[in-house]
Amino acid sequence: MATAIASVKRLSESPNLSSIPSSYIHEFDPTDIAAADPDLSIPTVDLSLLASDDPDQKSNAVQELDRACQEWGFFMVINHGVPEPLIKAMIDAADEFFNLPEEEKPEFEPENVLTPIRYGTSFNTAKEDVFCWRDFVKIFVHPEFHCPEKPESLRDILPEYSVRIRDVVKKLLSGISVALGLKHGEMDKALGLESCLQIFVANLYPPCPNPDMALGLTPHSDHGLLTLLVQNDVGGLQIQHKGKWIDVNPHPNSILVNTCDQLEVFSNGRYKSVLHRAVVNNKKTRISIAVANGPSMEAEVSPAITMTTPGYAAMKYKNYLSAQQGNRLNGKSMLQELVRIRDC
Repeated sequence: MATAIASVKRLSESPNLSSIPSSYIHEFDPTDIAAADPDLSIPTVDLSLLASDDPDQKSNAVQELDRACQEWGFFMVINHGVPEPLIKAMIDAADEFFNLPEEEKPEFEPENVLTPIRYGTSFNTAKEDVFCWRDFVKIFVHPEFHCPEKPESLRDILPEYSVRIRDVVKKLLSGISVALGLKHGEMDKALGLESCLQIFVANLYPPCPNPDMALGLTPHSDHGLLTLLVQNDVGGLQIQHKGKWIDVNPHPNSILVNTCDQLEVFSNGRYKSVLHRAVVNNKKTRISIAVANGPSMEAEVSPAITMTTPGYAAMKYKNYLSAQQGNRLNGKSMLQELVRIRDC
């Protein structure tokens, strides 16, 4: 395995850095570039309509959500109820965390990938041959709340932000439950959503002198049910749609949502977890805030009972999470190796 330094931030701030070390150079297919297709538009879901008292409005909103999950696995949520100042403050607090002196940050890359507070670089340097141009902090915020001691702004803001995001997720999953034809409360019971696992992830992608050789994160799918993401004004997120990479340019004050592995399993493949990656640039630092929302750690996830013949084996979410976080990122390999039992 390659040897990583303490952080990409420190590396990027090295005097006279003109090129990246070989341990950060990724091999690219010349055709593997983002598409600039004006006809491709990421779906938008109006969360306020999902809770509408008008049956027709609500039904239409559920259909739009269902279509977004089936056809894209990725969409923007508007009218979500999370105050814009809170989102900005959350991004600023993450920036403040990454600017702390190294000795004031949590233990760097603890061995246990399920440690409630983890600060690290790349994704899993113990398993990787080539590193990602990224630093991160991962914090378990539900069902038990954790937070680093510093900065104070993070401790002040994170509790409210995590609650607000859980409320958005609850409404989205309620709409998804209706779209899947499930009985009221069936999804909550099957997945143990009252004690759902919620992980806050702040990502830092500093300027890179060779952005065409590096990746902020390699192509992967997420482990949970839904991941919700906001970012500063610097782009870099790309999703794969119909075999092509698409640049994601969110509307102001929207929240980006992608479907994840456990939702693919639970929906029996009706909703596929979407491949996505992060690219970098040589001018500005990108900060993104991703909140991974999954079932209960103890939930054994399998296709919903009202679905067709199962195409996925049942597996406890805690075990899946541990396997996924303890390996290198490699597309949807974990889903295919651990739970998929036929082509779905």
